[in-house]
Amino acid sequence: FGKMWTFEDAPLDYFQKTYNFKPTQQWLDQVRMSSLRFATWCSAFFVSEDGLIMTNHHCVDFILNLFQKEGENIPRNGFYAQMLEDERRVPNLYVEQMVLMKDVTDEVVPTVNAGKTDAERLENRNNIIEKLQNEYSEETGLRCQVVPLYSGGKYSLYGYRRYDDVRAVYVNEREAAMYGGDPDNFTYPRYDADFAFLRIYDENGQPLKTDNFLRLSKDGPQFNEPLFVIGNPGNTQKLNTLAQLEYYRDISVKNLDFLFNGLVAIYYELAEEYPEKADEYHSALSLPANTGKVFKYRIEALRDPYIMARKKALEEDFKAAVFAKPELKQKYGNLWGGITKLRTELRKIGNEIAAYNINNQFTAQYFTVAITLVDIAKQFQLPEENRGDEYKGEKLDSLINDLFPEDIDIPLENKKLALNVDFITMNLGSDNSLVKKISDGKKGKAAADYILANSVCDSKEVVVELIKKGPEAILNSGDPLIYYVINTQDRLQKLIQQSQEILNTEQALSDQLGQALFAIYGTSIPPDATFTLRISDGVLQGYEYNGTIAPAVTTFYGMYDRYYSHQKEYPWDLPERWVNFGPEFDLSTTFNFSSTHDIVGGSSGSAVVDKDKEVVGIAFDGNVESMPGNYIYIPDKNRMISVSST
Repeated sequence: FGKMWTFEDAPLDYFQKTYNFKPTQQWLDQVRMSSLRFATWCSAFFVSEDGLIMTNHHCVDFILNLFQKEGENIPRNGFYAQMLEDERRVPNLYVEQMVLMKDVTDEVVPTVNAGKTDAERLENRNNIIEKLQNEYSEETGLRCQVVPLYSGGKYSLYGYRRYDDVRAVYVNEREAAMYGGDPDNFTYPRYDADFAFLRIYDENGQPLKTDNFLRLSKDGPQFNEPLFVIGNPGNTQKLNTLAQLEYYRDISVKNLDFLFNGLVAIYYELAEEYPEKADEYHSALSLPANTGKVFKYRIEALRDPYIMARKKALEEDFKAAVFAKPELKQKYGNLWGGITKLRTELRKIGNEIAAYNINNQFTAQYFTVAITLVDIAKQFQLPEENRGDEYKGEKLDSLINDLFPEDIDIPLENKKLALNVDFITMNLGSDNSLVKKISDGKKGKAAADYILANSVCDSKEVVVELIKKGPEAILNSGDPLIYYVINTQDRLQKLIQQSQEILNTEQALSDQLGQALFAIYGTSIPPDATFTLRISDGVLQGYEYNGTIAPAVTTFYGMYDRYYSHQKEYPWDLPERWVNFGPEFDLSTTFNFSSTHDIVGGSSGSAVVDKDKEVVGIAFDGNVESMPGNYIYIPDKNRMISVSST
C-alpha cells in the first residue's frame, strides 16, 4: 500500500518501531508549515525567513518564457537575480501553504449514505463537499478543499493560504538541471542539478516574513538514518480494484502509452531529419517524453503477471476480511462484482471513445480543419440569424485563417497524421469500415499519404473554395477526414455521456468500498495520493540493477565521466561554466542520491529532511523500478532520486 502518510494520521508508533524516532507535534507542524504546493503540478518548501523557496528546475523549466526578456535565453544560460530588485515576478504562478486540517468524515459519509440510489448518493456527496468547502472558506478566509481519502472511507478538509506573488531568483541552465535529458529520465545513477529558487512576496510587495522554513544541511543524507519526504504526491491507484486495473491495462493506459511514446518518436525523427531545428524539437519532446516514460513502465507493470498476482492477492485478503464479518458482508459484499460489471460495460465503448476523440496534443491539424468544416456546413444549413457569431463575415475569415497559421510545421503534422491513423486502427480494428475509408487499408506514412492525396484539409485555398460551394459540397465531398468526422463526432458525444453515467455509478460503489476499506484497515495503511501534503519515510539505499549494484550516492566524478564518455554530445553536453571549474572544487562531493521513499508525480520539489528537520536533499525523480508504484509499492528496487544539499 506504500508509505504516503497523511499528517493528520502520521504513524508515530510505526516510525518509533522502524527508526527509533518519534516526531513530536512541533516537529510535524514545522515541516508541514514549511512545505508548499507549487501551482497544480509540483511541491516546494521555504528555506529562509524572507520567503525564499526551493523547488525543482523541471517544475519551472516550461514556464521560463513567462519571465524571460527579449534577447535572453534562460534555458541555455540560466538566471540569477543578484539583488532583490532583480527578482522577476512569474505571471499566473502561485504556491499554497496548508494551514488547516479537519476530519469531516462524520459530516460527509452519513449524508452520502442517506441517498437511496447510486445517483442520489453521488449527488449528496458532491453537495455536502461543496457546502463544507464554501462554509469553511468563508469562515477562515482560506481556500478550503474537501478531499476523499481511502476511496471515500475518510474525508479531510484542508485549508490553504495562497501566495500569488512569486518571483524567480535562481535557475540553472537546462543542460545541467536536466542532465541526460530523456534517455536518463527515470533512471539511476543520476547527475542532475534539478533545483531552482524563487521568493514569495506579501500583499505589500515585500519579501514574505515567515517563521516556518527549513535549513539546508551542510552534510547531506547519512546512511542508517531516517529520512522523511514532505510533499504533495499527485495521484496513485494502489487501492483500485483488479477489474479497474485490468481496464487500464487493456484500454486507457495502453492508449496513453501509444500516443505519448508515438509523439516522442516523432520529435526524435524530426530532430534527425531537420538538424537545424533539433533544439526546437528536443525542447518540445521534454514533457511528452517524461509522461511517455511513465506510461511505458506503467503498462509494463500492468502486464506483469507477478504484480497483477500481488494485486489479486491483496484484493482477496481484503474481501476475505469483509466477508468474515456478517454485517460488512451484507453491506459491502456485492461491491466488487458491481464494479467488475461496470468496467465490462465500459469496455464495450472504451476503444470507440479513444478512437473518435480529437485531442490537439496528439492529433494532426488536418483533423481540426475537418471538424471546423463540418461545423461550418452545419451552421450554413441554418438561417443566418441563427448562426454562431464566429460563422459570420470577418469572424468566419478569422476562423479559417486560424486553421492555417503561418508557422504550421507540415512535417510534424504529417507524422502526427500517420500516428493518428495507426491509433484509430489499433482501437477499431483494421476491418472496421471507417478505418478502411480513411486509410484504404494502409498504415503509418502510407496511410497519411493516402489521406493527404484525397483530402482538402491541407490547403487553405481549396478549403476556402469548398466553403464557397456551400454546406452540401462540404458534407458530400468524399474527403476521408470529413467523412470520419461526420460519422464519429455525434456518436462520440453519446458515448461520452454513456461512459460518464457508468463512471458516476462506479464512483458511488467506490465510495462504499472505501468505507469498507477504512472499516477493515483504518489508518494502518496510507490512502492513495491526492495531490495533498504527505510525509513518506525511508532511508538512503542503493539497489541491484543491470547485473551490478547502483550506489546510494553519486558524485561529480560520475557526471564528468558521462560527459566525456558520450563525447560531450546532447543530451550529455554541459554548459561552459560547468566544465571550467577551479581546482578548489571537490569532485567527490555527493551530487544525487537514491532512497526507499514512496513518491509519484507531484512530489517533485519535495524537501527530504532528517530527524533534525534539516533539508538533506530535494526529491526530483524516481527510477524506472518505481513506476509500478502507482499501483503497488515494492521496496526491493523502488527508489526516489534526489539532489543532495551538499
